[in-house]
Amino acid sequence: RFNLPALKVGHSASYDVHANWKLVFQNYSECLHCPMIHPELTAVLPYQSGANDLTEGPFLGGYMEIMDHADSATMSGRACARFLTPDMPVDDRRRAYYYSLMPNMLLSIHPDYANYYVVTPLAADRTRVESEWLFNPDSATDATFNPDDAIRFWDLTNRQDWHIVEQSHLGITSRRYTPGPYSPRESIPAAWDREYLRQMGRS
Repeated sequence: RFNLPALKVGHSASYDVHANWKLVFQNYSECLHCPMIHPELTAVLPYQSGANDLTEGPFLGGYMEIMDHADSATMSGRACARFLTPDMPVDDRRRAYYYSLMPNMLLSIHPDYANYYVVTPLAADRTRVESEWLFNPDSATDATFNPDDAIRFWDLTNRQDWHIVEQSHLGITSRRYTPGPYSPRESIPAAWDREYLRQMGRS
């Protein structure tokens, strides 16, 4: 319903993350870290507003509610482009959707743009993440079209994420590391682990 095949690429970026690829998926799949790591994100997307609609299998995730004072996940909080579709349902105009798609894609859908990440393992401790920002092609003729507002928002948020992922990797590879349980609000990372083990024949 978001008309993704018709969207046009407005920006591309590639990131070199010094961490295991699975930590990128884990980080993307929960937002308990958001208040401490992402002040810009939590200013428009309250981390406790999430609701998951895909909770088992290779496609996992759900949505977060956009705060009343904002229109989208951008630096300004304003919409940066036209809606992805002119007939977008009212609920979708106030939500941001975040999904992990095995084996190696993360998909983010906002009312006025989408972006995705292709996650490629390069080594046990190194991952390449390639991203593109997608917009309604009709936005290009609008005087208010401001793709940089969304690009800068997620480039900053991504770099904050890669930093904490790299720190997590260092901790996990320590000989003193001991795994702990997930919290009840980390059901999607737990479901991702189960699906990964199933695909590896370990379930």
